[in-house]
Amino acid sequence: MNIDGLSLAPLVGELNAALTGGRVDKVFQPDPYSLLLWVRQPGENLRFFLSANPERPKLLITTTIPENPAVAPNFCMLLRKHLEDGRIASIEQHSLDRIVNVNIDVRGERGRIFTKRLVIEIMGKYSNIILLQDNIIIDSIKRVSAHVSRYRQVLPGKEYIYPPGQDRLNILDTDSTQFVTQVLAAPATSLSKAIIATGIGLGPLTARELAWRGGFSPDIRMNDLDTADIGALSEAVTSIASQLKDGLVTPTVVVEGQDKPLAIAAFVPEHLRQYNLHNFSTMSAAVDFFDKFKGRPSLPAKELLTKIIAAEIAKLTRKHAVLSEELSQAENADELRKCGDILMANLYIIIPGADKQALLDIYSETSEAQEIIINLNPALSAIENAQQYYTKYNKAKRSEEHLIGQLHECQTDLTYLESIAVALSHADASAEINEIRQELVTAGYIKAADKRRLSAAPLAPLSVITTDGFTVIIGKNNRQNDLVTFKQARPDDIWLHTKDIPGSHVIIRSENREISPQAINEASQLAAYYSKSRQSASVPVDYTKRRYVRKPSGAKPGFVIYDHQNTVYVTPEETLIGKLLNPQ
Repeated sequence: MNIDGLSLAPLVGELNAALTGGRVDKVFQPDPYSLLLWVRQPGENLRFFLSANPERPKLLITTTIPENPAVAPNFCMLLRKHLEDGRIASIEQHSLDRIVNVNIDVRGERGRIFTKRLVIEIMGKYSNIILLQDNIIIDSIKRVSAHVSRYRQVLPGKEYIYPPGQDRLNILDTDSTQFVTQVLAAPATSLSKAIIATGIGLGPLTARELAWRGGFSPDIRMNDLDTADIGALSEAVTSIASQLKDGLVTPTVVVEGQDKPLAIAAFVPEHLRQYNLHNFSTMSAAVDFFDKFKGRPSLPAKELLTKIIAAEIAKLTRKHAVLSEELSQAENADELRKCGDILMANLYIIIPGADKQALLDIYSETSEAQEIIINLNPALSAIENAQQYYTKYNKAKRSEEHLIGQLHECQTDLTYLESIAVALSHADASAEINEIRQELVTAGYIKAADKRRLSAAPLAPLSVITTDGFTVIIGKNNRQNDLVTFKQARPDDIWLHTKDIPGSHVIIRSENREISPQAINEASQLAAYYSKSRQSASVPVDYTKRRYVRKPSGAKPGFVIYDHQNTVYVTPEETLIGKLLNPQ
């Protein structure tokens, strides 16, 4: 059930209305991740199914009775002890997150009523079901130790802590203009990522829908938006939030073809109109329909590869930040040596057991004596403190060269993956997507497919004719980029590429003619169009003769260096690009 917090809200409302006041008659655990609660209401028995399956977590009232193991698992026995014969007091959603609290009143000693809470966290591979009392964890269907998470352990006796990210805005409680203002201020690269980072409970589906309703591409860069766009985005937010606040829910399941469920939402995702949209009267009915598809909801190949690349880029970005910080510390190693020298020069006045001391700075360049505060280890002598500073200095100097190499390698990998992401965003045919998948396999980012399957013939690069008759060749992925640059282009052909921006290699064939400024302008627009800056204005494009383009030894596919270049700034014109790509 790939449902975000916004669409989960009406489902929780329906479950609360149907189950509140019901008595928990029986508890079963059909598999290691799932629970089935039989809830008795006047005149009917309801089966409340909860699953923390990492592949497909869900929450619904079901008519299906799954097979139960002969011996109940320990967690099931624990729940029977704590919850059976209790009454469901309420079912509520925490904020707008994918966290649902089932509050159950049970009778204890001397007739005293205690409230136990069953928390269902619907969060993909981090999904869990946790039993609490007074916010203390009794047990969970999946225990999380300090080896798995240093921030948040889920273990018996621990206090329950909500997952991180609870400080974001609730789109249903926040003024739309205020929400959009926060979105525009978010430190994100694209609009959809900024929406997700700003609003709690907003997943990729809702973010793309908000961008689409506002008239923007979800991948548009934040630098290309300004305060003038607040109105359009505010209207898009209001169009969804106001309906849900007024209870005007339109449960919808998006299916590709007949058997590929793509998404489920409490509103109609207009940007997915090209697929089959199934509408239902309740969210429960939508979830039940969605749940009938076997296996995990399949993703289109392009979207699946996009997720893989995005995850790798995010991992490398974090690594780059850590390495940069370590390198910054290593570059300040001389300060450690200076501290050691100052300690050695002042050994006779250092107070034993002090944790810091102001000492004469022997490196001061001023005529007057200057003091500097040196941090000390109280357990060490003065000379041992100095030796410790020298040891840290030597270690930092040794690591500096190693860190520079690691940082360069990390940046190279980032640039390479960003080039693949751009190629994938521009890929339309399945053959193009398969080529990119094969490149990822070769690079070791994903596993190879069945080797018995025949590989498809490689696609030829895109070829167009400028309005004044020059042939332009465009590489749409890294394999094609190397092909057009080093196999098909001649030394006097013009080579173009967006400056410091991932994109396609573009070649203008000279054919022993002087290449016109018009041809260079149109080819530059094609280079900008088939780059990461497709939606931007004034995109810098470098161009030079092919003879000045070289590939370093051992470089990754698509990577080149060049010189003797000129730079032009162009804005891709949709009308012109359309005429070049689809000539009459």
